[in-house]
Amino acid sequence: MDFGQATPVVSDDNVYDVTEADFMEKVIDASHVTPVILDFWAPWCGPCKTLGPALEAAVNAAGGKVKMAKINVDQNQGIAGQMRVQSIPTVFAFHQGKPVDGFQGALPQSEVDAFVAKIADMHEEDGGLADAIEAADLMLAEGEIDDAIETFTAILEEDPDAAAAFAGLAKCHLAKGDLEAAEAVLNGAPADVATHAAIEAVQAQIALAREAEHAGPVDELRAKVAADPADMAAKLELATALHGAGDVAGAVDVLLEAVRMDRDWNEAAAKTQLFKIFDALTPNDKIALDGRRKLSSILFA
Repeated sequence: MDFGQATPVVSDDNVYDVTEADFMEKVIDASHVTPVILDFWAPWCGPCKTLGPALEAAVNAAGGKVKMAKINVDQNQGIAGQMRVQSIPTVFAFHQGKPVDGFQGALPQSEVDAFVAKIADMHEEDGGLADAIEAADLMLAEGEIDDAIETFTAILEEDPDAAAAFAGLAKCHLAKGDLEAAEAVLNGAPADVATHAAIEAVQAQIALAREAEHAGPVDELRAKVAADPADMAAKLELATALHGAGDVAGAVDVLLEAVRMDRDWNEAAAKTQLFKIFDALTPNDKIALDGRRKLSSILFA
């Protein structure tokens, strides 16, 4: 299958600031046209003052083949939390709407240049596979599961290390309700891509689906929680059942209420389940972003 060739769009606006309000537009959406390097920094961070200019110089030298988005962690803690940023500077690279690479800490200019060059070359080097992955994702979203399976399979024949294609193929089997087939796809991924964010997200989805198989009916669990709001076990089971039924926002709300009532119950089981749901979502998902903000407010109130 010939996936064609795409050329990045060159623009003078190569380096820019982003916030939570325009993160989707300037990072996720923009990376479908040109790879985007996301730099998490803060004014008080010494190493950031070295890395930032080094990245900017390399990005500008790439002539529009890659963009750089700068995000102040002090002012945008939701995104930093969603991306699990533990220290700064932290850098992620996005391509076709997904994180594909990254590093922490300041690097020598030579290593920064090499990193930026690698990311800038992604769109040209993938032979159009990224566009094919995007098309297959759209097929899956529109319910054309068999066509998506065929496309993802063809992509993996072209590139056996395409983590996004492994993840997409597994999601197709999840959509068919075949958890064993989804697990088999991920188990067949090479070790060096098994920890890719896209694959880990699907692994979390599979784990949640497995749990939902053992949850009771949603209506019965709602009644049980209504009868005894302090029944934490029932709350967690209700959240599991809601997620299994496709009501992700409802599951998050139930778990947030459980954390609010007793954050330490059963070794912080409600918080653990929340993080599992967040991991199953994309970094920019509104439910995950809102849920993390609300969880932070509860924990640090």
